[in-house]
Amino acid sequence: MFRTIKDLHLKHKKVLVRVDFNVPQKANGAIADDTRIKAALPTINYLRKQKCIVILMTHLGRPNGVDETLRLDSIAKHLSKLLNHHVTKCDDVIGSEVEEKVHSLKEGDVCLLENLRFYPEEEQNDDKFAHALADLAQIYINDAFSVSHRSHASVDAITHYLPSAAGFQLQKEIETIDKLLHNPKHPFIAIMGGVKVSDKIEVIRHLLKKVDAILIGGAMMYTFFKALGLETGTSKVEVDKLVIARQLLKQAHGKLILPLDCVIAKTPDDKGTVTHVTHLAKDVMGLDIGPDTVAIYQEILKNAKTVLWNGPMGMFEKKQFAKGTMALAETISKSKAVSIIGGGDTADAVKGFKFTHVSTGGGASLDFFAGKTLPGIKALEENVHCVKHRRFPSH
Repeated sequence: MFRTIKDLHLKHKKVLVRVDFNVPQKANGAIADDTRIKAALPTINYLRKQKCIVILMTHLGRPNGVDETLRLDSIAKHLSKLLNHHVTKCDDVIGSEVEEKVHSLKEGDVCLLENLRFYPEEEQNDDKFAHALADLAQIYINDAFSVSHRSHASVDAITHYLPSAAGFQLQKEIETIDKLLHNPKHPFIAIMGGVKVSDKIEVIRHLLKKVDAILIGGAMMYTFFKALGLETGTSKVEVDKLVIARQLLKQAHGKLILPLDCVIAKTPDDKGTVTHVTHLAKDVMGLDIGPDTVAIYQEILKNAKTVLWNGPMGMFEKKQFAKGTMALAETISKSKAVSIIGGGDTADAVKGFKFTHVSTGGGASLDFFAGKTLPGIKALEENVHCVKHRRFPSH
C-alpha cells in the first residue's frame, strides 16, 4: 500500500506536486472547464496550511517541443483567483532560473512550473530529468489520478528520488473505485459506451466476473451487431475486432445487453429517426440508442445498487443524439445506487447530474476498471520500501 499526504511530515518543506491541469481553454486563453484544477485545491490548501512551499507541475496538450500556445500562464492566473493567493509562474521546468524562483518563495507560497511535455524526457520517463525535478523539493506528492496510468518522469521516475505519497484527489479516486470493484452491492450494473470496443475489451472481460449485467451503447455497439451478422450501414465498426466481439458475447452468458433500437441519420447534422437494430439501411449510421432501449435500460438501472458507467450512449455533442445518454444519467442520478462515472467524455456528457463519484481520469479509470496496476500507483507503493531502506540519493 502507498502512503497518503497525511502520512508524511510536511511542515516547512518544499513539496513537489504532480497535478493534472490539462484543461480545455477558449480562444482567448481563458479556462473553459476548471474541474481538474478545482480537484487539486484540497491538496494545495492543506500543504499551504502546513507552511510548505508548493511546487506544482503539470502537462497541457501534446506539444512537440516548446509550443507558445500551450504555455501555462492563463492556468497560473486562474489558479491564483481560486486560491485567492498569487501563484508564481516559472517559464521553464528545470534549470537555474527555476531554482532561483523556487528559492525566493516563502512558506505558503505556490509556484507552477512550465508545461512538462515541452521536454520529451517527461514522456520517456527519463531518470536524469526526474532527478532534476526532484532537486527542487524535499517531498513528492502525486495528486493526478488521470495520468497515473502513464510511466512518465513526473509520475514514475520522480519517486526514485523523493519520499512520496498520494494527494487527497488521488487517494479518493483509488479508494472509491477500489471499494466498488472489490465490494459492490448487487445488483451491480455496468454501462459501456463510447466509440471503440478495443478500448473496453479488457474492462468488459474483467467486469463480467463481477457485474450482474453490462448495458452496451455508443458506436461500439455496431461492432457487436456486425459480429452477429447484422447490417450496420455506415456506422463505425472495428472490423478487426469482430472475432473478439463474438468471444465476449459468448463469454458473457447473457450478461452483455445490446440495444433493440437506435437513432439513425445519413450524417450527424441530420435529424435522427428511430429504427429497430435489425432494420438499418446501408446508407445510414447509428448515432444513439433508441427509446425502447432506453426504457429497458432504465428498468434495469432502477433496481441497481451499484452502477459503473464509462462511455456515452450516442453522439451527445449533437442535441438530437444526446437523448439516450441524458435519460440514463437522469435515472441514475435519481436512484439510491452508488454510481461512479469513468471520466473523459462520459463526465462531459453528464454534467449537471448528481452521482456518487465522477472520476477525473479517462484512460486511468479504464485501466483501473480492467484490474490493471497503474504505474503511478505502483511507484508510490515501491517508494514506501525505498524510504524504509533509505535508498534515496542525497540532495
